[in-house]
Amino acid sequence: MTRKFVVEADGGSRGNPGPAGYGAVVRDAVTGEVLAERAEYLGTATNNVAEYRGLIAGLRAARELDPEATVLARLDSKLVVEQMTGRWKIKHPAMRPLASQAREILPEGAVRYEWIPREKNKHADRLANEAMDAGRRGERWEPSAPPAGPVPADTPSAGESPPGTSPAGREQPPPAPTGWGPADQGPPTTLVLLRHGETALTPQKRFSGSGGEDLPLSPAGLQQAEAAARVLAARGTVDAVVSSPLARCRQTAQVIAARLGAEPRIDEGWRETDFGAWDGLTFGEVRERHPEDLDAWLRSPEARPTGGGESFAEVARRVALARDKTIARYAGRTVLVVTHVTPVKTLLRLALDAPPEALFRMELSAASLSAIAYYRDGGVTVRLFNDTAHLR
Repeated sequence: MTRKFVVEADGGSRGNPGPAGYGAVVRDAVTGEVLAERAEYLGTATNNVAEYRGLIAGLRAARELDPEATVLARLDSKLVVEQMTGRWKIKHPAMRPLASQAREILPEGAVRYEWIPREKNKHADRLANEAMDAGRRGERWEPSAPPAGPVPADTPSAGESPPGTSPAGREQPPPAPTGWGPADQGPPTTLVLLRHGETALTPQKRFSGSGGEDLPLSPAGLQQAEAAARVLAARGTVDAVVSSPLARCRQTAQVIAARLGAEPRIDEGWRETDFGAWDGLTFGEVRERHPEDLDAWLRSPEARPTGGGESFAEVARRVALARDKTIARYAGRTVLVVTHVTPVKTLLRLALDAPPEALFRMELSAASLSAIAYYRDGGVTVRLFNDTAHLR
């Protein structure tokens, strides 16, 4: 079975040209486990040279692990991504041999590229900074600890630069509009996101997370699941079903999977937020009992609900990893993900590159359908949001 890796690479120059270095990390695409780290001080070089050298080092590390693997290369350099996909011409003579080196490391078609914001490339960014710091001291970069365990791509790391910049302070451009790339990139991986049907708490608008009672669907919720099953079966586009482990989602997924002739795959990453002591309470009751904690939660994605629940930032890291695992497992296919309010809103927010407070500006009905398409070149499009036509 072909192994799948994610390579995250970054490079920077403190002066452009100036003291430069790169960092790269290789992950297992399914588990997120860190398999290899690479970093090096380059002496005097430009940002773009450092970015390319980081990509080359990451691809070589992936080849050492498995020369027949397929790789998703994620970089915050728009220039490198666009040049390696062939959408931009390589005009600078110093870049051409570097691009050629990168293309020759793995077989043609084994690598696809994705642009990501700098804040989602913090691991490679940290390694690049460590390499430059070591070079300034006249030392060779050495890893601070053996790479181990899954580390979400957007986990904060040391040595961060200000948001929106690289280690050298350069601003990052936005991704190109989806659909402007080459026509032969193949079908996207489409996640059809279904919020579970109603439970007894849903009409009362009470917090219902993963830390409270594991409620089943209500009779109305079962009817909603049947309605969703009918419309999805009629469309005939769903290739696989993935579900949160909570009962309300598993029930919804089973109803739909039975009609589709599929077996739901349970993934812990798609569970709802743990709302701590707020579980089972209305917003007004939380306001009365825990006003300071609620205000902090509304202000900051890092704040947790009372009693040790999950922050939105923690949920975003978990959901992003579940998303990446699902895309890697079902590349180019359409997957029904039966999940909850927060995971769906989080994926929509990330797809639109919207701020965390956007979570409070979306209405998501029980048993509603949303859909996001993820293209091989890193493009993302929101195709559907809060569709409830099948419930009428």
